[in-house]
Amino acid sequence: MQINNIIEVIKKSKKVAVLPHVTVDGDSLGSSLALAAALRKMDKLVQIYLEENAPQVYSFLPRIDEARIWDGKVEEYDLVIALDTGDIERLGKRVALFNSAPVTVNIDHHKTNTLFAQYNFVNASASSVGEIIHEFLILMGVEIDRDIALYIYTAIAADTGGFRYSNTKQSTHMVAADLVSKGIDVAEVSRQLFEIVSIEKLKLIGAAVNKIELFEEGTVALIIIDGEMIKAAGAKDEDTEGIVNYARNICGVEVGVVIKQKENGEIKINLRSNRYVDVSLIAKKFNGGGHQRAAGCTVITDIETAKKNIIEEIRNAL
Repeated sequence: MQINNIIEVIKKSKKVAVLPHVTVDGDSLGSSLALAAALRKMDKLVQIYLEENAPQVYSFLPRIDEARIWDGKVEEYDLVIALDTGDIERLGKRVALFNSAPVTVNIDHHKTNTLFAQYNFVNASASSVGEIIHEFLILMGVEIDRDIALYIYTAIAADTGGFRYSNTKQSTHMVAADLVSKGIDVAEVSRQLFEIVSIEKLKLIGAAVNKIELFEEGTVALIIIDGEMIKAAGAKDEDTEGIVNYARNICGVEVGVVIKQKENGEIKINLRSNRYVDVSLIAKKFNGGGHQRAAGCTVITDIETAKKNIIEEIRNAL
């Protein structure tokens, strides 16, 4: 089994780099912190490299400051592990570090994963990479202490929307039960992830909600967020996280879309669906990917063209 092969190369390695995807989220960050902590218990030298600063919402996680932004220097590692990364482009500039390693591993749960490493483990039925890391640690015989449990629980809670999304399975709850037994404060994690919001993000949400457009007889809801909106609210790019759910949650909507203009001129498209549209297939047409109910892509065009093209593909899917 590939999982056993990966465990074997981990055990043989002394120096390991862990790379979550660009624009790190709760699952990729929590999984990385959990794996790094576990590897240190195995007496490995470990470093987590990010592409950019982690969002403020995750600042409650212990030792998060040990995950640092890659400075462009290609250091020698025995093993580099990519987590929650659907394709190699999602590593950003750190692809140079990944490709320099003698052994590479890819652990993911996106069904659109391109299997870009020497060793690949992709479980598309898992709620999150956090759930997969829990399995790995048990198989490796690593004790899951309170901090590791907090990292993994955060990863799972973030990717399941607090256990509300369709990727929440029986196994997800069973893993969560094991993590809660380690003494983590479930209410506080939920508060940090889903309740606390900055005034700047709240202003951005208000501006975004005011710009919701409905298409296809109300089955598609779309929000455009440009640089001026973010600037006017005094918000950060990370504050756009989760706004797509305001579109999806409208009564009668099947697909919610956020089209966001990034500082570098790229257009980021986030897609969410409720019951029957596989948005990963839509994202894949624009060289993106993801899950059946949550996916995304990045395109190089103007906002109006991106809007026209994505609505057309959603119409075809409907």
